Amino acid sequence: MRSFKGAILGLMSGSVRRHLQLPLVSRFWRVAFAATCIFGCATIARAQSSDSASGCPPKTRVDDVVDTYGSVKVADPYRWLEDQTSPETRAWIDAENKCTEAVLEHVPGRGDLRKRIADLYHTDNYSLPLERSGRYFFTKRLADQDLALIYMRRGRTGADELLVDPLGWSKDHSASTTIEGASHDGKFLYYSRREGGQDEVTIHLFDVDAHRDLADVLPSATYFSVEPTPDGHGVYYTRATPDGPRAYYHAIGTDAATDKLMFGDGLSKERILVLDLSDDGQYVAYLVLHGSSAPQSEIYIQDVKNHGPVVTVVNDIPSTFYPFFGGHTLYVQTNWNAPNWHVFATDASSPTREHWREVIAQSHDTIDQLAPVGGKLVTVYLHNATSQIILTDADGKNAKPAELPALGSVAVSGEWDSHELFYGFTGFNYPNTNFVYDIQSGHSSIWSKLNAPIDPSIFETEQVRYTSKDGTKISMFLFHKKGLKLDAANPTILTGYGGFDVSETPGYSPAMIAWAEKGGLYAVANLRGGGEYGEAWHRAGMGANKQNVFDDFIAAAEYLVANKYTNPGKLAILGGSNGGLLVGAALAQRPDLFHAIVCLYPLLDMLRYQKFMDGAFWVSEYGSSDKPDEFQYIYKYSPYQNVKKGTAYPSVLFVTGDGDTRVAPLHARKMAALLQADTGSKNPILLLYDTKSGHSGGRPVTKTIDEYTDILSYLTWQLGIPAQ
Repeated sequence: MRSFKGAILGLMSGSVRRHLQLPLVSRFWRVAFAATCIFGCATIARAQSSDSASGCPPKTRVDDVVDTYGSVKVADPYRWLEDQTSPETRAWIDAENKCTEAVLEHVPGRGDLRKRIADLYHTDNYSLPLERSGRYFFTKRLADQDLALIYMRRGRTGADELLVDPLGWSKDHSASTTIEGASHDGKFLYYSRREGGQDEVTIHLFDVDAHRDLADVLPSATYFSVEPTPDGHGVYYTRATPDGPRAYYHAIGTDAATDKLMFGDGLSKERILVLDLSDDGQYVAYLVLHGSSAPQSEIYIQDVKNHGPVVTVVNDIPSTFYPFFGGHTLYVQTNWNAPNWHVFATDASSPTREHWREVIAQSHDTIDQLAPVGGKLVTVYLHNATSQIILTDADGKNAKPAELPALGSVAVSGEWDSHELFYGFTGFNYPNTNFVYDIQSGHSSIWSKLNAPIDPSIFETEQVRYTSKDGTKISMFLFHKKGLKLDAANPTILTGYGGFDVSETPGYSPAMIAWAEKGGLYAVANLRGGGEYGEAWHRAGMGANKQNVFDDFIAAAEYLVANKYTNPGKLAILGGSNGGLLVGAALAQRPDLFHAIVCLYPLLDMLRYQKFMDGAFWVSEYGSSDKPDEFQYIYKYSPYQNVKKGTAYPSVLFVTGDGDTRVAPLHARKMAALLQADTGSKNPILLLYDTKSGHSGGRPVTKTIDEYTDILSYLTWQLGIPAQ
């Protein structure tokens, strides 16, 4: 089973993995800060005075650039910081980093905090396996290793054979690897090599039995799908090109420059193209997505075995469709006339709509994932933002649940011709565990488990509902140690996402375990714009409805304060990517409600986001300032354009880096400079800027530990948590 939705999520503005996000807030902060500011205060004060001899933060040059949108003139005083390679920008980045490092390295208790985060991350970690003809491919990172390595087992209980070791690729371990696919007989492995956190990778071919790389290398690009042929002779793949996405076929042993174009000629750059291959290699399904939010998609199918033409399955309905193969049956998961999704089936030889038959009807719960495995349909539903697995026959009948160990989140994987369903499970205090479910016997067993050094019994999770500005009920998870007192004094991180149909569901985060152990509350709000409650929920937070997302988030903070979980002086918000836009908008609209903000790899200048990197993919979600009617609503919430000089803003830590080739780091650079110049408070505005890390993961564990040490040090300092 291939995850089309997963391919889309990888290109969203918000694919920072949700279980690695944090949040922050505050206001009662002055007394608490004074009580704990032992030896970092003088440094902080210097860092906030641009006139001081220390030059922290650096004095930033102001441009007189003004753009005109219809009759509206909009100033962009830090346009020059968009040039990432200019000597002036590089010098500014270096100066900002020195200021931030000087501040954070003196936070009391930082060493103990780093040790605990390191203990939580230094555990053996396995991925879900990919099974091919009795061979199981997976990644494994041992507790003392910095990166995941690729292994294989011959049989489920066989010995682990090391195939690909990226530890020697770069001295700083900034180059990493991921499994992209394997041939049906398990003799060839396709893996990627990623430099830093970039989206672009190279695809390599590995001969499993000979234990060596072949000469075949697909060039550096953003790949949407990689599908090896069953005969092992080649691979179909889709990738971004300067002209738009394209599908190709590569024959093993040939020059990749001569790969055959299969589909996509004429598709524009804002489209995403993903393909799926039937298990026997006869049919290819092409999925064309109209941007990352996929408000519309198209499906085409081709009998490649018999050199057949490309046949249109659906291309004229403003809804989302995902194709899956189960043998020669084509399954279509769609929100067409069903905002909570339903599933149709048809024979691959007659795929057009008049032949479709509904096999899984829409229900009160939303369909999150579909996987044809072992002759069955495996459907993952979201019930109140937590996962449930239901198995049915191939025709959707005889529904049977697969029992899960707790309330949490699931990812499923498996093949049509195998009776093994693999699923990963995680919860706030349930470390990632991979299970294998035997479809024939109904028995589940553990494949691998993250043996984290925690006591799950000391924590608890609540799910509450609160009312947003327009009366809509919103759900929210609250994770904390047992015995939490409702005395309005709990240091709290509030996070959310609210976009691109991404669902915020319970998941294990070592950083949040460390936070909760220190008495912190971790709140995760299920905002509109996400996928927790179906496509209607998603559309209620996209485009002209985007303000609903910010209203939902602000209402979550107000609920936490009103119900005495915390107070504005103890409240922090955290978000990454699209979630960075979320906390940036909250900063601009309600600076009085929070004391600290962690803004990771964010979108902040929404009038120009579409001009950079993957921004064109997100126009279907946000709209574009290039269109006068869309400019009007984007301008009202775009954080960079809504900073008001002299306003007492909370403290902010911006986190980004050169390796982010998805969301341009210019957003964080410009916003940091603007806030440093215009804030009317003494709260520190900091920029943490890495020259290699980025959006797509693959970073070494030591780098992850460093970043979360910085983030949690910042939060414990700002929210007044005493060193222990």
